[in-house]
Amino acid sequence: MDITQILLAAQSPDGNLRSVAESSLKLFQEQNLPRFLLSLSVELSNDGRPPESRRLAGIILKNTLDAKDCSRKELLGQQWVSLDLSIKSRIKESLLLTLGSSVPDARQASSQVIAKVASIEMPRREWPDLIAKLLGNMTQQGASAPLKQATLEALGYVCEEISPEHLEQDQVNAVLTAVVQGMNQAELSVEVRLAAVKALYNALYFADSNFANDMERNYIMKVICETAVSNEVEIRQAAFECLVAIASIYYMHLEPYMQTVFNLTSNAVKGDEESVALQAIEFWSTVCDEEIQLQEEYEGYDNADSSANFRFIEKALPSLVPMLLETLLKQEEDQEQDDNVWNISMSSGTCLGLIAKAVGDAIVPLVMPFVEANITNPDWHCREAATFAFGSILDGPSLPKLAPLVHAGLDFLLNAMKDPNSQVKDTTAWTLGRVFEFLHSPTSVNPIVTSGNLTRIMTVLLESSKDAPNVAEKVCGAIYFLAQGYENTADSISSVLTPYLPSVITTLLSAPDCADATHFRLRSSAYEALNEIVRVSNIDETSSIIGQLLQEVMRRLNLTFDLEIFSPGDKENQSDLQALLCGVLQVIVPKLSNSDAESIITQNADRLMFLFLRVFACHGSTVHEEAMLAIGVLADAIGPDFVKYMPEFFKYLEAGLQNHEEYQVCSISVGVVGDICRTLEDKVLPFCDGIMTVLLKDLSNPMLNRSVKPPIFSCFGDIALAIGENFEKYLPYAMPMLQGAAELLVVLDQSDDDMVHYGNQLRRGIFEAYSGILQGIKGPKAQLMVPYATHLLQFTEAVYKDGSRDESVTKAAVAVLGDLADTLGPISKDLFRNHLFHVEFFRECLDSDEEVREAASWAQGMINQAVVA
Repeated sequence: MDITQILLAAQSPDGNLRSVAESSLKLFQEQNLPRFLLSLSVELSNDGRPPESRRLAGIILKNTLDAKDCSRKELLGQQWVSLDLSIKSRIKESLLLTLGSSVPDARQASSQVIAKVASIEMPRREWPDLIAKLLGNMTQQGASAPLKQATLEALGYVCEEISPEHLEQDQVNAVLTAVVQGMNQAELSVEVRLAAVKALYNALYFADSNFANDMERNYIMKVICETAVSNEVEIRQAAFECLVAIASIYYMHLEPYMQTVFNLTSNAVKGDEESVALQAIEFWSTVCDEEIQLQEEYEGYDNADSSANFRFIEKALPSLVPMLLETLLKQEEDQEQDDNVWNISMSSGTCLGLIAKAVGDAIVPLVMPFVEANITNPDWHCREAATFAFGSILDGPSLPKLAPLVHAGLDFLLNAMKDPNSQVKDTTAWTLGRVFEFLHSPTSVNPIVTSGNLTRIMTVLLESSKDAPNVAEKVCGAIYFLAQGYENTADSISSVLTPYLPSVITTLLSAPDCADATHFRLRSSAYEALNEIVRVSNIDETSSIIGQLLQEVMRRLNLTFDLEIFSPGDKENQSDLQALLCGVLQVIVPKLSNSDAESIITQNADRLMFLFLRVFACHGSTVHEEAMLAIGVLADAIGPDFVKYMPEFFKYLEAGLQNHEEYQVCSISVGVVGDICRTLEDKVLPFCDGIMTVLLKDLSNPMLNRSVKPPIFSCFGDIALAIGENFEKYLPYAMPMLQGAAELLVVLDQSDDDMVHYGNQLRRGIFEAYSGILQGIKGPKAQLMVPYATHLLQFTEAVYKDGSRDESVTKAAVAVLGDLADTLGPISKDLFRNHLFHVEFFRECLDSDEEVREAASWAQGMINQAVVA
């Protein structure tokens, strides 16, 4: 097989030729993976081969080692690990050889593939000489600039792929030395210096010990600061990116360098290329993030954060804020029309918002003179910048500080929605949204929105929703936050919205129709606002209006099935629209069903279900999620009558549960099983064999995203509660799964925050499963649970001793102890006497929140009854 010709043919403009070549490559990979990978590595390393075939060889190699999906990534890693050692060695030698190639694409591909191999092997303590071999390229006599560049890229990629614990400190030192030397002005190649700065960016995450050492840290910072004023724009930008990373990782070491860094960032913002200036502003945004996080961590402790929080932002305020305000005036024409634009003006506004959160009231006197000086300026740039500045500081300062300014300025902002400039209107609508989001509270002593100004606010917003799509989108956002202010208030308070409801609904339904098909964000924003206005409405006053809305939304959903589909874009548009309409129904259905108007839902249930099933038939995964959620809501609303839809719905539910690739769909389907179990109770029994079979397969599938597994365990509990002692037939299959998952928790990496979070989800899922099963089996067949009781107590004790558990796990754990005692009764007497950890556990719960205390008190009572009996 001529791999070169096949790789070239796979890129042919001739579709038939391309298809045959792709099939040949796939067949080769399936029939002889070791030979396939070796052939690709040889192709990549051979300077006699065409650059096109070498480039594709590199891409395929990378894709056979790595994937975005965690489960697939793990599978590909295992494939590599299982290859013959000699094959792997030859591939790695080819990759290292390619770093010296004369073809840039081949060098870069090789750097990336080396890093992918390292990500698999270095955590296993394999390829121990990789770093030494790469560093050897940097120090060998007469090493070419392309070899150095590719080697530095490889070092950077390796640092990006692996964790700090996978490199020894002497290796870290050697890598830092090599990259810092590569950044030196004495290095004549610009490409090598740029690769060195980028490699340093990734290597910084390994430099804990080096930054703890004053001399080493001073040297690294000196080199980065010198590099930040290099002649080349790309190198300056990369150097500032390093400073941003240092602000995040090594905030605690920044103090000696802050004056120098301020001067560098100030010069960059005022006079450098935008790509450099953006990173300079990002440095200050990152410092803000760190200080906000420190304040949140130490909230409630008087001055406890003083040693950790250096208050760099507070100290820099007098110079930093004016610099950013000046930069707000550097807008681009029509920037509001492009969702993807990100420029220095927007970056400065974002940074101002973070500063406001970090320093609170102190920012207000520094910003308001700028606002007042520019808000009525004839130049639209000044008016927009002033409005942007005001909107940016509304989250952070106290209500007493901001309220007088907002009371004084609200009418001005409403008038500004008539500004002749679209960008000013866009920013004004955004600012009004921020006013309502952060300062609007109907129950406050001096509310921003009152019966006196609500009519004017509504009139302006409804009129402005017919403006250009970008303005209308922000207006819909403002309506959303205005409505959200009435959440969790008494019906008598939200009644103020009732007179406006018909016109708001009409306006929001028509807003997306006024825009062309490219403004998806306006459509989403309008429907989100519609959902919120329905959610907060006083149902006793508005049930007929919402009943009419239900009919209109069903009509619109039905029309989506007639849309002409000529392209993938048309299909996506149909799916998005169906998802939004199903989302509205998720709000309307419970709103009506929890009122005197619940008969409206009962009367329309058949039609709703018919529409949802038609949505499923369109096979859009996004829609699938929203329609599935809507069915869960409908099941809850109509109760046991939902059983008549199960025979037709079950095939779609089963398909959702089997959708491993789109795991969110699978997870939502699992949640809907729970909804249906709670609604139908034992009427769900005829469908349980099918459901349990798929759920057990899901748990055994290594390709399924791990986040779906905790809800599956919880679902076992829902099923057991619904069908009671009929769950007996599933115990031999479900219980080993629960025990296996409990054992998996022992080996989870506690140093990884994501894994700790997942571990807590899994623990909660396991406990919820046990609780449901224990409550379901309770009664004549309670003894069926005796064989599993000891393991459950051992698992609960292990969780009790684990400091990483969260409150939700604690509550689930104490609840399961009570359920065990309640279900087994006197049979559990000896079990609890042999596992006395519960005494200390319940004592600890006295310091928890009320829900945990109540659960612990109930569980303690159940155990006392069992032990005394």
